Amino acid sequence: MPPAPVSPVRLEASLDPRLSRWLWLVKWLLAIPHYIVLFFLGIAFVLVTIVAFFAILFTARYPRSLFDFNVGVMRWNWRVTYYAHTALGTDRYPPFTLADVPDYPAHFDVAYPERLSRGLVLVKWWLLAIPQYIVVGFFAGGWGSGEHGWRGGGLMPFLSLVAVVILAFTARYPGHLYDFLLGLARWVARVMAYAALMTDQYPPFRLDMGGQHPPSAKIPAPDLSK
Repeated sequence: MPPAPVSPVRLEASLDPRLSRWLWLVKWLLAIPHYIVLFFLGIAFVLVTIVAFFAILFTARYPRSLFDFNVGVMRWNWRVTYYAHTALGTDRYPPFTLADVPDYPAHFDVAYPERLSRGLVLVKWWLLAIPQYIVVGFFAGGWGSGEHGWRGGGLMPFLSLVAVVILAFTARYPGHLYDFLLGLARWVARVMAYAALMTDQYPPFRLDMGGQHPPSAKIPAPDLSK
């Protein structure tokens, strides 16, 4: 079997070795300042994506500064989601920054594309992505309930709740359930990046489970010769 294609989207996380049994009950409350900031960042994300749409349509390039901003918004949202909603795998409060924080247990990145298809930009975010939206709706309980669609009813919130209830009664986070949740979150992240015009690579219909990407899914090093 040929190796899985390299994904330009990288979502990773590490589980805290000692999680509080009960902090998860109030994490959503503690995260309210982040929700306020992410509300305005979400508006900016949409506006930037619209600008990027026309830039790609006319130049076949996603302006790098706009790309980095939108990746930063998605990164921030993933940290908050990981802390308060999906997996709840850390008790460390998320930092207020668009940049990657190396010592924080949740990471997100997208490899910058040098060129993007002018034709695909017209259809990939709605027509081509419809099958993925159906799957993501089942995972997350609907598309559009947050920048990543990672909030609300659905399989992921339900399994996250199961995991922390087990944690509360056993003081242990179920490892297999954690790996499965990260695989679901990774799938959703790939769809979000595709819908946000950040890549032309169609999201694969597969789960890459676990907190870390398999070696074949690492983002390739940038070509500094260009």
